[in-house]
Amino acid sequence: MNLHITGRNLEVTPAIHDYVHNKIGRLDKHFDSVIEAQVILSIERLKHTAEITLRVAGKDIHCSNSEDTLYAAIDVLADKVERQVIKHKSKTTNHAHQPHKRMEASLA
Repeated sequence: MNLHITGRNLEVTPAIHDYVHNKIGRLDKHFDSVIEAQVILSIERLKHTAEITLRVAGKDIHCSNSEDTLYAAIDVLADKVERQVIKHKSKTTNHAHQPHKRMEASLA
């Protein structure tokens, strides 16, 4: 997974970079076909915002969150995007059904 971290109105320190990498790296255990992840961190007065765009085969997943501190925003963002990835994975893999022709034949 390619991880790009961008900061708006703030400098992305190595500590922030490692923290984001550890939190977003958890997604690999659920879904290993994430192509790219772009994280944008921004600060506006008292609002710290974290946004992420995941590029997955066939879909882009976007999520954002605002909190009082940057680390809290990253934590909640990681949880939100993890739920979205699990939901997307269950939708793509849960297509084990019988065709309508076989269902009609078995009922008759």
